[in-house]
Amino acid sequence: METVSHNADFCVVGGGLAGLCAAVSAARHGARTVLMHERPVLGGNASSEIRMWVCGAHGRNMRETGLIEEIRLANLHRNPAGCWSIWDSVLYEKARFEPNLTLLLNCSCAGAEMAGRRLKSVRGWQMTTQSWQSVSAACFADCSGDSILAPLAGAEFRMGREGRGEFGEDIAPPEADRRTMGMSCLMQLREMRRPVEFVPPGWAYVFKTDGDLQNRCHDIHGEMGNNFWWIEVGGEGDSIRDTEQCRDELLRIAFGVWDHIKNRGEHGAENWALDWLGFLPGKRESRRYVGDHILTQNDVRAGGRFHDIVAYGGWTMDDHHPSGFWHRGEPTIYHSAPSPFGIPYRSLYSRNVENLFCAGRNISATHSALSSTRVMATCATLGQAVGTAAALAVKGGLTPRGVYEERLAGLQDELQDDDCYLPGRRRRVSRASLDAGLSATAGEPGPLRNGWDRPVGDDGNAWEAPCGSAVTLEFGRLLNGGEARLVFDSDLADNSPYMPCAYALDAGLSALPAGLVKAYRLEALREGGRPEIIMEESRNIRRLARVPLPGAFRAVTLTPLSTWGGGGMARVFAFEVK
Repeated sequence: METVSHNADFCVVGGGLAGLCAAVSAARHGARTVLMHERPVLGGNASSEIRMWVCGAHGRNMRETGLIEEIRLANLHRNPAGCWSIWDSVLYEKARFEPNLTLLLNCSCAGAEMAGRRLKSVRGWQMTTQSWQSVSAACFADCSGDSILAPLAGAEFRMGREGRGEFGEDIAPPEADRRTMGMSCLMQLREMRRPVEFVPPGWAYVFKTDGDLQNRCHDIHGEMGNNFWWIEVGGEGDSIRDTEQCRDELLRIAFGVWDHIKNRGEHGAENWALDWLGFLPGKRESRRYVGDHILTQNDVRAGGRFHDIVAYGGWTMDDHHPSGFWHRGEPTIYHSAPSPFGIPYRSLYSRNVENLFCAGRNISATHSALSSTRVMATCATLGQAVGTAAALAVKGGLTPRGVYEERLAGLQDELQDDDCYLPGRRRRVSRASLDAGLSATAGEPGPLRNGWDRPVGDDGNAWEAPCGSAVTLEFGRLLNGGEARLVFDSDLADNSPYMPCAYALDAGLSALPAGLVKAYRLEALREGGRPEIIMEESRNIRRLARVPLPGAFRAVTLTPLSTWGGGGMARVFAFEVK
């Protein structure tokens, strides 16, 4: 069979949200990037093939920003009805049309070539073209979830649960074992205008009474529906080797659960139909890399106050029972965790393969810490951190560890400039903007350059003024070129899901945040006092906007003209010239 060769700076294996964000971030920072993904659609557990909720940090104004917020807003704009195929296309276009990024879909990584302690190339079988795809690169990232590159490259990894004494984790089991959290095949329901019959397959399990589904909430009328995440098996065996067998078991359970809801008891499901059932299990846990730091329960509980923070979590330590569906008690235990807690860069690369990053649910963490960091909005921010670090590594001829040793502050600055929130670390504002005169026709503009691009605690950190008001940076001298960096309010307090898990007849359409600035004007004051409109945007859908500023200017003025809610007040977190 033909072998197609690719030479890149950076190769990402795995196109879930972590891998997608890693690849896009690296490409945007100038690295020639290849993204190899074994499925026909991107998104991993968040794709139309699995449809797990994209979850992240708990709490008001703790929604993750950066690339994952860019994706969320694009989906709200293009996909108000919550169509999963459109969601797939939003993810697809982020990779497929990104300069510097080559996308290899339907390509399963099956081999790796080493040069000493460094990965030299990876090899994947692309089933659609019946060809081998070989990628050589300076750096690699394993975002495959199951950490396929760990056994192929000889990287150190862990699988299963640590014993309580190894790291002093009081929520860990007394003794170490190979058990993990399981995998799920989810269901989605649709409400119809008339009763719908359901005939289960003969091979489905039969659950005659509610007692057969003890501690498993199967109410279909909740505010956000029910995605049946507790239909879960596989934690007592090998969560990689046993996947096909687990899929068969999950389908028998899922059809049996729906048969119970429809045909056995009063569940108010007469007009509801099974709209979709996943045949690809969504996994929670398998191989985890060993990095220069292993994140533990105690790190999480202490708030993750790391000097090398590059991302944050905030989901509870949500530890599913290894027996999954067949465990008669509660399916999971929610152990408290602060929101936010920091995640260190040293957990995002292999400690023994010199040029291998990792991002997603396979980072260097104990089972206990993983139970929080595994959720996908968190994984997306880990991917963006890895992609940004990889671009720095390529530019500087560095290893991942070398970035930590020589470019850590630069990495953190780049992430914050790209709208990634690093709790406890103020974003560095350009000297030109700090030295400039700052004035507004209404409202207090001071927060626009305070280095906090979201509400933090009781501090709003925004310039708030009626649409049509203007804010100006006056430099007192000529600046030549650069860009304006703008951060608008996209309502980080909104914790609604990215995509629906059920379709009720009376369900409304989703929409962009009403307070997000829709139209704005940017003007430059040229030499001699001549104003010039640099940009007039009429359909902004981004929280972070960058506008090139050509030529020489003495001042720049931003005027928000309207919001997606039709007008009213505009809220802007940052306005600076870089």
